[in-house]
Amino acid sequence: MLLNQKLFSFLLILLMIGVNIFVISKITFVFHPLKILLETVFLPILLTGVAYYLLNPIVEFLEKRNIKRAYSILALYLLVAGIITLIVLAVIPLLKEQITGLIDQFPAFSREAQLRFEDLIGSEYFNQFQQATGFDAASMTDAFSSYATNILNNAWNSIGGFVGALTETVLSIIVVPFILFYLLKDRRKLAPYVLDFLPTKLRNRSFTVMLEMNHQISSYIRGQILDSLCVGVLLYIGYLIIGLDYSLVLAVTAACTSVVPYLGPAIAIAPALVVAMVTSPIMLLKMVVVWTLIQLFEGKLITPQIMGKAMRIHPITIIFVILTAGKLFGIVGIILAVPGYAILKVIVTHLFRWFKSYSGLYEANKEPDYEIPKS
Repeated sequence: MLLNQKLFSFLLILLMIGVNIFVISKITFVFHPLKILLETVFLPILLTGVAYYLLNPIVEFLEKRNIKRAYSILALYLLVAGIITLIVLAVIPLLKEQITGLIDQFPAFSREAQLRFEDLIGSEYFNQFQQATGFDAASMTDAFSSYATNILNNAWNSIGGFVGALTETVLSIIVVPFILFYLLKDRRKLAPYVLDFLPTKLRNRSFTVMLEMNHQISSYIRGQILDSLCVGVLLYIGYLIIGLDYSLVLAVTAACTSVVPYLGPAIAIAPALVVAMVTSPIMLLKMVVVWTLIQLFEGKLITPQIMGKAMRIHPITIIFVILTAGKLFGIVGIILAVPGYAILKVIVTHLFRWFKSYSGLYEANKEPDYEIPKS
């Protein structure tokens, strides 16, 4: 009787949740202003959050050395401004030169890649492979050409959207330092302010959830950015050693795409493969060796040391989460998939613990109602 009552209560709660979701789906127009507000503040809050988790440990360290928090933040701002100025003066001209050269050489790269692809199609081994598998290279080439033509035709229509997104990004970057200053200065007041809105009995548990969420986000952001920087620097050194053209552009591209776990390196290797393949077969082999060694080094040493096991998420789970988020939300979903899943995991875990403690459905019986089979 007691079990049936608890089960009935649980099913009733699920039914009420489903009814609320159904009603909300029918009055989505009520939340349109809230949607506009979230879209407006999303990018500044995201950039501010990343900067906060990177700079807050330094501010905490300086504060422990009896330096006032406001002075520490101002000194850190001056240091960051100096680093950015140094990068703009030293790195940007070289990067601009390589990007310009890569754009100028792109038609030649395309013709060279096309010739090599045609030679590959005409080879005896490829013909045997095509006959054995039924692979139609001509149809694939036509489909790719049609796809590329559609992209070029739609590119001009996307310029307006790109300009709007660029303007929004610039405005968000301008706003970030002001939000970041107050967030770093008054960070200890944020948690008590949020907890004051919650019932007294829920504050201790909610504070624990907030601490775990903060730990998960900070571990991911700091670890992933440091990991990407290490990969970019190591690839740049490796490309310089083997003499690969446009090494800085390719290394910066790899560092930026490495922010996305597992899928990022696969995307970053594509331009490096094209440049190495067009250069020479020996260069292609060297590039593959450098890339493989750095990926092994990053996977076996850098990631475990920087990221550790703080995230506690299985690699297969990460891959599925990234693919699903990318399908639902595009590039933004791919970037935010892992930290979003980590936050959701913390919330669901604590909700499940609360349900176990209050429902009584998971209490251990003195005598098990099942028999363990003997091996």
